[in-house]
Amino acid sequence: MSHATVVSSPGKVLAAGGYLVLDPAYSGVVISTSSRFYAVVQDLRRVDEIQVRSPQFTDAVWNYQVLLNGVNVRVEPKNGKNGAIAPKNKFVQLALLHTLSYCFEVKGLVPFVDSLAEGLDVVIAGDNDFYSQRAKLASMNLPRTISSLSKIPPFGSQGVALSDVHKTGLGSSAALITSLVTSLLLHFSVISPADLTDTPSDARTLVHNLAQFVHCLAQGKVGSGFDVSAAVFGSQIYTRFDPARLQPLMERDAFSTRPLKAFLSSADQALDHRVEPFKLPPLTRMMLADVDAGSDTPSLVGKVLKWRKAQSAQADALWTALNQSNQALAKALLNLSDLYAGHQTAYEDVVNQLASLAHDQWVASAQGSTEGRQVAQKFFEAHQISEDIRAKMREMGDLSEVPIEPSEQTALLDACVSQPGVIGGGVPGAGGYDAIWLLVFEPGVEGTSPLQRVEKVWSTYTALDVSPLSSEESVAKGARVERLEEIPGLRDFI
Repeated sequence: MSHATVVSSPGKVLAAGGYLVLDPAYSGVVISTSSRFYAVVQDLRRVDEIQVRSPQFTDAVWNYQVLLNGVNVRVEPKNGKNGAIAPKNKFVQLALLHTLSYCFEVKGLVPFVDSLAEGLDVVIAGDNDFYSQRAKLASMNLPRTISSLSKIPPFGSQGVALSDVHKTGLGSSAALITSLVTSLLLHFSVISPADLTDTPSDARTLVHNLAQFVHCLAQGKVGSGFDVSAAVFGSQIYTRFDPARLQPLMERDAFSTRPLKAFLSSADQALDHRVEPFKLPPLTRMMLADVDAGSDTPSLVGKVLKWRKAQSAQADALWTALNQSNQALAKALLNLSDLYAGHQTAYEDVVNQLASLAHDQWVASAQGSTEGRQVAQKFFEAHQISEDIRAKMREMGDLSEVPIEPSEQTALLDACVSQPGVIGGGVPGAGGYDAIWLLVFEPGVEGTSPLQRVEKVWSTYTALDVSPLSSEESVAKGARVERLEEIPGLRDFI
């Protein structure tokens, strides 16, 4: 096996800032997930040819030929064996075309051709959480619990074509594009592994800008970009870039190359996004569940934006209030990390106590030091703010006639948030029927944990079809270089 370049990028959860994150005047709280997408690049030993494989799906092999005509790179699909028509994958082809074009522009003809002399074998793989595991759990006769999910082999086969898979909303396309773009930049030595050890860095900014451009091209529109930003930088408070900055690159055919170096280089600050540090407090855990009811996110967004345009004064007042609550939640959670850093023992004692209590008992029951009471008060504040955000999102849904937090989701979330040790939660992103997220205590003591209580609610809930995901917040931040042998199951997978 030739040397492999391996890059992973995390998924995302937009915990606060749904809809608002579309406007550069507002920000969103984005949590990156422990579930990751991987891109593995090796030599193919066929000159000027690229093979991309995704063995989790049926018929998921895409072959391309790289053509050079002077100053331009072309990446053309090749038919399969016996002249079979090649399947299409717009996301992969655009990532290859524009990343290779950038590499060619930076490296020059001879180094670029040398790097491509053996061709490329690319494998892309997503952790199981990116896809619904309901059918797999049923086939293994396992209950829908987080521990059951760990029994499914990594990178499990989905048994369907890529177009037919049931995704869970963790941002698979953004994580895929980011891992693929980054792995190619590394493989062609445009950036080095050392460049990705720091967050932020010029290399990460380059990866972000190029991945945003490719992702927008593939989607056919300039989106908010928080999913790509999470895949590059990890958890963050995200403020989007001005869409007009990317528009000049969007005005030609997606498969036409264009000069990218001057526009996308970090020195030129092509995209004016803002990324501020964020992380969840110590001894807490994000929990996610896939709710199998389904929502059409573009349709929800379109209706909300139509309402905002028609009722601008009403919408702006609500969005301003909602943004204040979103930022207050981020501040409260960050303050808790500061309290842990300064008063670790008191913090741990309080978490162990509050984990067995309902939220309305936290402040009154807090015993011990002044610092401990501060911790209890701040966790209760985070709970109150998260409930206020939910209420404002429901108000937006009522005013725009969009099911942002449908009554069925409200009942499910209320049942979860009422459990001892649950801090708060909501319907992530644009809302609807797809998923819920929760923040719970993860104490270091024996006994029934908040996670187990929530799992019991999910497993016995009948009004909606609820299935847990195993994802937590990513402690590994954003995109990172991996060692093939250190990722369980990946060497066998490729």
